[in-house]
Amino acid sequence: MLASFSNQDSFYPGDVTSMSIKRLITNLPQGLRHGTLLGAALLSACAAMEASKAVDTEQLLAAAGFQVKLGDAPDKLAHIQTLTQHKLVPHEKDGTIYYVFADATTCKCLYWGNEQSYQRYQQLAVQKEIADEQRMAAQMNENAAMNWGMWGPGPWWVY
Repeated sequence: MLASFSNQDSFYPGDVTSMSIKRLITNLPQGLRHGTLLGAALLSACAAMEASKAVDTEQLLAAAGFQVKLGDAPDKLAHIQTLTQHKLVPHEKDGTIYYVFADATTCKCLYWGNEQSYQRYQQLAVQKEIADEQRMAAQMNENAAMNWGMWGPGPWWVY
């Protein structure tokens, strides 16, 4: 059954300020409510993964020699928010190319570096990717080498 609203709710399409989100979700049909909560959980997980990826990139940028500038003032943070987020973008200033990585959500900062820093970043990123692939392959080999069948029935045994 769809939710009914009284005059005190003063609910207008698109106006969720007149009632709490909790009440809005509570008034949804159960299936839709569960779907809404699942969607919120998935969005939260995606945001956490994006933040983790940004932190990994920022660590590589710092190791490559990029300089960090904090958005420690409202005007600086507002400018960081106007830049392309979580992507290394080339910008030209006085005939020189600089690379800028803006992060208005996680560190509220931007990283900038010259061509030399960018080349070093690319090398470090490739090295990290190779190391990650080697670690994953080693884990897969270790898992494949474990012969669970020789240990007989147990919680790991699938009947």
